[in-house]
Amino acid sequence: MIQVMICDDQEVVCQGLNAILGTADKLEVSGIANNGQEALELLQKKCADVVLMDLKMPVMNGIHATKEIKEKHPQVKVLILTTYDADAWLFDAIRNGADGYLLKDTSREMLIQSIEEIAEGKTPVDSKVAGKLFSQLSKHALPGESTLGKDLAEREREILALIAQGMTNAEIAHALFLSEGTVRNYVSSILEKLGVEDRTQAAVLALRFGLVD
Repeated sequence: MIQVMICDDQEVVCQGLNAILGTADKLEVSGIANNGQEALELLQKKCADVVLMDLKMPVMNGIHATKEIKEKHPQVKVLILTTYDADAWLFDAIRNGADGYLLKDTSREMLIQSIEEIAEGKTPVDSKVAGKLFSQLSKHALPGESTLGKDLAEREREILALIAQGMTNAEIAHALFLSEGTVRNYVSSILEKLGVEDRTQAAVLALRFGLVD
C-alpha cells in the first residue's frame, strides 16, 4: 500500500483529494497538512511514500517544503500538484527536488497513475508543462553543481541534449546519422548511468544539474 500525504491550504481541495485517493486500491492517505511546515511536522509522526504538494501556501510554501523534505526525508517522493504552470514555479520546484509535477485539472485516473508511478521511481510531468521543460533544456541547462553524469561519454551527452529537446530515437538517429538501434543502446546506457527509469526523468536531471550545454 502506498502511503500518501496531502499538503494543501484549501480544505475543500484536501477533502476532494482524500475522497479520490480513497477509491484507489493501492493508495492510502496517511495525513493531511495545510502548509509545508505542517507537512514536515507530520512526517515526524506518520509514514508517507509520496507527498502531494501544493505550491502557494502560508507559513511555508511548497518550494521550501519540498527542499526541506528532500533533505530530511530523501526517501519520500514529492509530487507537485498545483494550479501554477509558470516557468518560475516549475523550475524552482525541480531545482529543489520535486519528483514530479502535475496541474490540478488532471484527471482522477492520471492522478492515481502518477502517484503509483512516482512511488516506483518514475517522473510524471503534466503534458501542459512538459513542453516548457523541454523548451528550457533545448536552450540551455540551468546552473548546477554535481558529479552526476560525469561518466557520460561525449556522444551520450550529445544524445542527452537531444532527448532534452523532446526528440524521439528516430529523430536523433536521423540528426546524428546513426541507426535507431544504436541510438536505443545509447539511450539505455544514459538512463543506466543516470540511474533513472525514463527519458523524462533524464531530462529533469539534466535541467536540475546542468548536464547539457
